[in-house]
Amino acid sequence: MPRILLALIGLVTAGLVSAQSYPARQVRIVVPFPPGGTSDILARTIGARLAAPLGQPVVVENRPGAGGNIAADHVAKSAPDGYTLIMGTSSLAISQSLYSKLTYNLVQDFAPITQAVNYTNLLVVHPSAGVSNVAELLALAKAKPGSLSYGTAGNGTPPHMTGELFKAYTGVNILHIPYKGGAPAIADLVGGQIPMMFDNVPPLLPHVRAGRIKPLAVTSLARIAVLPEVPTLHELGLKDFDAVGWNGLLAPAGTPREIVSRLHAEVVKVLRAPEVRDQLTSQGADIVGNSPEEFSAWIKAEVKKWAEVVKVSGAKID
Repeated sequence: MPRILLALIGLVTAGLVSAQSYPARQVRIVVPFPPGGTSDILARTIGARLAAPLGQPVVVENRPGAGGNIAADHVAKSAPDGYTLIMGTSSLAISQSLYSKLTYNLVQDFAPITQAVNYTNLLVVHPSAGVSNVAELLALAKAKPGSLSYGTAGNGTPPHMTGELFKAYTGVNILHIPYKGGAPAIADLVGGQIPMMFDNVPPLLPHVRAGRIKPLAVTSLARIAVLPEVPTLHELGLKDFDAVGWNGLLAPAGTPREIVSRLHAEVVKVLRAPEVRDQLTSQGADIVGNSPEEFSAWIKAEVKKWAEVVKVSGAKID
C-alpha cells in the first residue's frame, strides 16, 4: 500500500479517535470583549452548565480589542480540536466589510456550532442630557452639531453600526466614542461622562429599571416584551429601521464534525433548560439554538447585510 495512502488513513483514524475521546481536557470559550458585557454573560451562563455533560471544566477567557477581531484571529488560528471556541457576535460579521485588512474570514475560517440568541439594541440617554424622547434628542443634536457623543462597545460592533445607521437616517452629527467593551461604556454613561449610547438590552436593563438611564427607543422593528412601553425607531418615523445583534458559538474551521455535533447538542440542551431560558428572555434576549447549517447560512446573510450598512454609512477602519 502506498505510503501516502497509509498516511491519510492514519490521519483519518487519529481524527476519529480524537473525536470519540473528546473532551479529554479543559475547553475554552473565548469572548471578544471584557467581562460584564452581553457576550461575556452569555458565555459564562452556557459554560457553567456545559462542564457537567462534557465531563471537563469549561472556562471563559476574555480577549478584547479591535471590535472583536483580536479574539477572532486567535481562535481562527487555534487547533481545530474543539478545545478553543469563540462566542461570536454580529461584530465579526460587520468587520468583514468595515476593516480593510483582516487576518481571518468569518465564513471560511470557522465551523459554526449554534446561534445562541438574538437581541435588539436600545437607544438610551443619561438624565443630564435633558431629553425625554427621540424627537427632543434630534432637536438637540441638530441645534448643536457635533456636541453630542454616543458610546459603544467598540469600533465595528453592532451598537457602533446602529449609531452610524441612525446618523444616516436622521442626518444628525453625533460623535462616536469607542470603548474596549460595553461594560466600561455603560459605566461612563451611568456616571454622566457620555450623554447617550446604543447597546444590547441585557447589560442596560438593570440601569433602566433603576432609573439611572432613560430608554428612548429600541432598534428592532417590533417592541420587546421586557420593555413594552419603549417605542421602536421604526414607529417613530425612521421607516424600516432594523438593527439587531446575535451571539453564537463557533470553532476553528476543520474541527471534526463529530465534535461540532456533540457541542451543538449540549449547548442547545443548555439553552432550552427552563432556568436558562427564563434568565435570558428576562434580559431581553430571543433564544435561537439552530443547527450548524442554519447558523452558517445566517452568518453569510449577516455578512452581506452589514456590508450594505457599512457602505451606506460610509464607515471604514484601516
